[in-house]
Amino acid sequence: MAILEVLVPVLKLTRRTIDAIEPADKPTIFYDSELTGFCLKVLPSGIQRWCVEYRSGAGGRSVGKTRMVLGSTTSMTPDQARATAKSTLAAVALGQDPARKRSTDRAMPTFAEFGERYLSEEAETKLKPRTVVNYRIYLRKHAAPLLGTRKLDALDSADVSKMHRKIGKETPMTANRVVEFVGSVFRYAAVCGLVAKGHNPASHVQAFREQRRERFLSAAELGRLGDAIREAETVGIPWAVDKDQPNAKHIPKNGRTKIGPHVAAALRLLILTGARLREILELKWEYVDLQRGLLLLPDSKTGQKAIILNAPAVALLEKLPRLDDYVIASDIPRQPRHDLNKPWKLVSTRSGLAGVRIHDLRHTHASYGAGAGFGLPIIGKLLGHSQPATTARYAHLDNDPLRRASDHIAKALAEAMGD
Repeated sequence: MAILEVLVPVLKLTRRTIDAIEPADKPTIFYDSELTGFCLKVLPSGIQRWCVEYRSGAGGRSVGKTRMVLGSTTSMTPDQARATAKSTLAAVALGQDPARKRSTDRAMPTFAEFGERYLSEEAETKLKPRTVVNYRIYLRKHAAPLLGTRKLDALDSADVSKMHRKIGKETPMTANRVVEFVGSVFRYAAVCGLVAKGHNPASHVQAFREQRRERFLSAAELGRLGDAIREAETVGIPWAVDKDQPNAKHIPKNGRTKIGPHVAAALRLLILTGARLREILELKWEYVDLQRGLLLLPDSKTGQKAIILNAPAVALLEKLPRLDDYVIASDIPRQPRHDLNKPWKLVSTRSGLAGVRIHDLRHTHASYGAGAGFGLPIIGKLLGHSQPATTARYAHLDNDPLRRASDHIAKALAEAMGD
C-alpha cells in the first residue's frame, strides 16, 4: 500500500520570500526552515499573519498543537516576528502557555469594570444602602481615576499604597475608607476566580492614624442655635452679601432664607434624641409609636433598634404635618430627604457655629447625659451603640461621681487643716 506524503511548505521566512507568495483558494501555512514552530498564515484574501506553533505542558504527540497569532506582516517585520516567536517558545519551554495567558489577560477586567460588578453583584445584595452609596463615591471619585484603567490582576500593594498616600494628603479618613473598599473588591475577585485566593494588595497598606473630631455644644451655643432655627423657620435668616462680588449690587438687600417645618423638626430631633442623621431623614411614620414614646427602626447602622422619644420629641412629632410616608418630607414624594447640608450651614453660621458638624449634635446629646451622671451604659443604650468602647469616648464627661468623691475628700482635708 502506498503511503501518501503530505507536502508542507517550508522556506526561510524573509521579506523577499513572503512578498513572492501568492494566496491560494484556502488558508495556507508556510513554516520557517530555521526556527521550528515559527510560521506564516496566508489567507485567500492575501492577508498574511505571523504565527507560532507549540505544544503546551509536557509536550509530545499526545498534546495538540496551539497556533498563536503574533501579528500581521504590515505591523511586524520578519526579524521582529522571529524574535517574538523565539521569546514565546522560550516561555513554553519553561512550562507556560502564552496563548492561554493572552486569552486570560484579554478577559481580565479593569479595576473600574470589576468595581462596578462588585457593587451590583455583591455590595447591593449584602450591604446597607448607605454603605453602597459611599462605595460608589469611593470608586468613581477616588479609586477609578487612579486605578481604574489597570487590569485587576496587575495591581499590587505599591499601586494601592500610592493611591492611599495621594488621597490622604487631603482627607486621611477618606483615604482609609477607600482602601477598605478596594480590599472588598479584591476579596470578591478571589471568590469569582479572577485572582488567587489571598491576593489582596489592599491588605498590606497601613491606615493613616485617625483623630476623632468631638465637639460638644455648650448651653450658650445651644441657645444661639435654637434662636437661629426659630428665626429660619419664621422670618428667615438675612442673606450675607459679599459687597466685593461683581454682581453684589444686583442682589436684593432685604433677602432672607427660610426653612420649612420639616427641616426645622429634623434639626431639633437630632438634638433631642441623639439619633444619627440617616435615622431621622429615613424615618417613616409607620416606625413612630407616640403612645409608647418610641421610634422602632427596622434597620440602622447597628441593625434593628428602638430610639427613646422624650417628652419634647413627642410634642414636636405630634405637631408636625404628615405629608408623606417619611416624617421629614422631601421635595420628591415618597423619597427621603438626601441631606441637611444647606439648612445646617445656614443656621450654624447664623449662630456662630461655623465648622460644627451635624453629627456633633449627637455628641452633644451624649455629653449632656454623661455630664448629668447617668453612666456610660445608659448613654450607650440611648445612642444605640453596639460596642461599649464606642461609648467610652464620653468617659471624661461622666464626672458626677468623681466630683462627689473630690468634694468629700476636700471637705475632710479642709476640716483637718482647720479651714
